[in-house]
Amino acid sequence: MGYIDAHVHVWTDDLDSYPLADGFSRDQMKPPIFLPEDILGHAEPCGVDRIVLIQMSYYRFDNSYMLDVIEEQPEIFKGIAVIDSQGGNTRDVMCDLKQKGVKGFRIYPGDASPESWLETDGYEEMFRCGADENLAMCPLINPDALPAVGRMCDKFPDTPVIIDHLSLIGDKGIIEQNEIDSLTSLARHSNIKVKVSAFYALGEKKTPHDDLGDLIRQVFMAYGPDRLMWASDCPFQVDDESYDDSVALIRDRLDYLSAEDREWILTKTAEQSFYTT
Repeated sequence: MGYIDAHVHVWTDDLDSYPLADGFSRDQMKPPIFLPEDILGHAEPCGVDRIVLIQMSYYRFDNSYMLDVIEEQPEIFKGIAVIDSQGGNTRDVMCDLKQKGVKGFRIYPGDASPESWLETDGYEEMFRCGADENLAMCPLINPDALPAVGRMCDKFPDTPVIIDHLSLIGDKGIIEQNEIDSLTSLARHSNIKVKVSAFYALGEKKTPHDDLGDLIRQVFMAYGPDRLMWASDCPFQVDDESYDDSVALIRDRLDYLSAEDREWILTKTAEQSFYTT
């Protein structure tokens, strides 16, 4: 098997079958459409043959389009869903989605304080169910929200957690050492993994992304290759760069990575997280 892209969004312009959530309009969909065949067209020439889909915000809690894509090609696609953590019947909703190819759930602070964003009954139930059902919590967070994740991992040490996009360190253009330290300090929790991803959005935000090398090295030293997974964050990766620009940083450029390290980051970590039962 080839590489695995652990973070991709897809959507359709068929708004009759898959209506947008309240507050979203067609003109916000950029590009207007990004289908399964579009991501595979970018991925397959680069040796990527499996894709983890992340529920797109345009649909909010209606995961229907992502689930239909998974149902059509379950050997290729798995999913990270978004649910209403305060909606009730949380465990039932999560277990139902698990049966449909969902392997985890995107969580984020929204308007809540980054210090206390996880201190709700709904998130506690999600973490508890995640531990019981081996379903990952996937935070999309800035570094200031990392301590709250650590406290939840103290409380629910068996819950898998996969932090998106290096915790967005460097998304303002500057890579701060204290933010790296916040991320690497959470490596003490053995069930936390990190997506090494969205290079186009971090640091200098231009190829070949060598400026991210030290950030990735520090995270690699803290977590090890078996707790890191690469991802593109398509379609946004291919707005101004090629898909291969993202793959190449891990595949070709970081000289502190061995061939075995690259295999873990490009394939095996995501495979164990999303493609094993």
